[in-house]
Amino acid sequence: TLKIIHLQRPCHGQGHLPLDQVVRLAIAEKALKCEERDVNLPLSEHNEPWFMRLSSSGEVPVLIHGENVICEATQIIDYLEATFVDEEVPRLMPKEGSMYYPRVQHYRELLDSLPMDAYTHGCILHPELTVDSMIPAYATSRIRSQISNTESELKKLAEENPDLQDAYIAKQKRLKSKLLDHDNIKYLKKILDELEKVLDQVETELQRRNEETPEDGNQPWLCGDFFSLADVSLAVTLHRLKFLGLARRNWGNGKRPNLEAYYERVVKRKAFYKVLGHVNNILISAVLPTAFRVAKKRAPRVLGTTLLVSMLAGVGYLAFLCLRKRFANVVLSIRTRQNYF
Repeated sequence: TLKIIHLQRPCHGQGHLPLDQVVRLAIAEKALKCEERDVNLPLSEHNEPWFMRLSSSGEVPVLIHGENVICEATQIIDYLEATFVDEEVPRLMPKEGSMYYPRVQHYRELLDSLPMDAYTHGCILHPELTVDSMIPAYATSRIRSQISNTESELKKLAEENPDLQDAYIAKQKRLKSKLLDHDNIKYLKKILDELEKVLDQVETELQRRNEETPEDGNQPWLCGDFFSLADVSLAVTLHRLKFLGLARRNWGNGKRPNLEAYYERVVKRKAFYKVLGHVNNILISAVLPTAFRVAKKRAPRVLGTTLLVSMLAGVGYLAFLCLRKRFANVVLSIRTRQNYF
């Protein structure tokens, strides 16, 4: 049995891409069956000691397979590609030595290196950079408050868990340093200009694929006539840019028509919809009412207050249950066929 721990942390993500989504999409494209257990972001379960003991850096996702614990998304996907070699399991990476391998690897690395966490934080804190953003209007103040709370929480956890003190302090410093950059408007404009150059390269590559494909042939993907890990990264990237309100800046109305057509195709894939669902759901866990968190962590003693908070918590919890598969952090337990091992 494989277990994958995903923490969908759009406000505090420490990876470049939304790494939980990249790994989950790769798993779905490989058609691996999964069981899911929720790890709640509003309750800050991603900062709890049990998780920090799995991943000393506090980074996600984490793969557990027997005695092996893998704490980096690229390594997890490579491990899955190397482990699930049954003919019935689709491969997302061409074999080394093939003409397609360096092409897929190049675009996979190029897209995975994009500072997606900076785009996300920056567009939330500076909505004037976006057009048609799907971020709720109250998210900016909510997230600034949550950032402050997280820093205090990490400091407290460091004091309560001496064996993890270094890990918590390091996580706190990384968070503070990153958010200073992400709130810098000049830095944001710079990296958004650099994003345009990457998307220009992708547009050119998609045009090459179209020119190589016969009129009666199947529509190609980024690196060939097969869906690869490069497409996994590109699909998640475009999905996040759409949510953030950066789509009209980068495609549409005649700008990068190949990229526009690609996005329209990829959102129709069964695996994409299963994992990512509707584009306007990405940050819901970051803006859930504070009442839910308070009611769960600090049960009041006064009956009247209890009733009021319980009602608020009940509404939040029902919403959370309905939306849990899309909005929560996730622990995936992958059930594999017996003949894989």
